[in-house]
Amino acid sequence: MTKKKRIKKYNQMSVKIIVTGRTFNKEYNPLTGELVFNKTHVPAMLKLGRCGIRYTIKTILVKDSLSMTDDDREKILQECQKSKDNKILITHGTDTMTETAKILGQVITNKTIILTGVMVPYTFRSSDDLFKLGSSLAFLQSLSPEVYISMNGKFFHWDNVRKNKEIGLFEELY
Repeated sequence: MTKKKRIKKYNQMSVKIIVTGRTFNKEYNPLTGELVFNKTHVPAMLKLGRCGIRYTIKTILVKDSLSMTDDDREKILQECQKSKDNKILITHGTDTMTETAKILGQVITNKTIILTGVMVPYTFRSSDDLFKLGSSLAFLQSLSPEVYISMNGKFFHWDNVRKNKEIGLFEELY
């Protein structure tokens, strides 16, 4: 049996990746000096990381998380609820990620959902995105059904996490 066949045979898990956040997908426009969104970079990141799991990607929002509304969070919740996949990764802006996690965590208990975000866009050499995407996918495969936030190599339960804006890291509440 070849290596490709073994991967297909033994790795039947499928992950749904829901794109909502902008920083994962920002690019620098040299003409205006602005950061803009053209397309999601998640497929390129998965290819670069040689991702061996099956996945589907759906972009449902392209918003800075500070601009997200209750309707936007409801849209994310509905997408998670209707998904046939029980492993879901959501790319999300870091400023209000805990708010979205709370809405999901209060409702969804039968799926493993991880929200992650980055501080530096993919197109910047100093980006933290490949590390965060990879560790989030690893956590997704090993954690029990619940809603989590994954940042900087750590995972947090949805109801025990905050973004410490003074140091730029996520931490447990208690």
